Amino acid sequence: MRVSRVLLIEDDPAVRRGLEWALRHRGHTVTAAPTGEEGLALLRPHRPDVVVLDLMLPGIPGLDVCRRIRESDQVPIIIVTARGDDVDVVVGLEAGADDYVVKPVRAGVLEARIRAVLRRTDPDTTGSTRPVPRTYGDLVVDRAAMVVTHRGEPVPLAPSELRLLLALSASPGQVLSRQQLLEQVWEHSYHGDVRLVDACVKRLRGKLGDNPGCIETVRGFGYRFRAV
Repeated sequence: MRVSRVLLIEDDPAVRRGLEWALRHRGHTVTAAPTGEEGLALLRPHRPDVVVLDLMLPGIPGLDVCRRIRESDQVPIIIVTARGDDVDVVVGLEAGADDYVVKPVRAGVLEARIRAVLRRTDPDTTGSTRPVPRTYGDLVVDRAAMVVTHRGEPVPLAPSELRLLLALSASPGQVLSRQQLLEQVWEHSYHGDVRLVDACVKRLRGKLGDNPGCIETVRGFGYRFRAV
């Protein structure tokens, strides 16, 4: 696994220093920022592979930082926060985060989440054979290049959104449960994190133009991809 560049946006000095030390100890290059403003300013010059973002920040709140990043960048975002209520998790994921971890978080857990989210952005992990792009109506899914286009225009997808679409479209018509998608896309086995799946499906549908119906909800089971 290559060395990854992590942008850590965390206002608590003790938590920031602890996570910074732990991630560096595990081989990551870490740039830390105590506020959302500083984090946003560091995004472009440092070009991180992943952003670890607290929500309760002074100045610009973490949710707004997440939304501002998503306006122009699809870098993976992991929210790490003390807010663990369902509504907080859903709002955070709908703001564009790829993963959500509730504090207190062990360094090993955060490390695993970072590795998992980075694997979603690595084309080499999709298989040894190079699949040909598949066309579904106006939608083209290129698994080898990890690019999705709609009517010839690239669809800007966050890593979790892209991996979710790849998982569903791999077998059109097949129903995948939320737990199956959670394990395939996020590499989680904790049943409570199925909220990740629903929030990501909602975001993905919003980006598929006039094709949101290609991802169908199968009530009581999960989701399936419907080829047009």
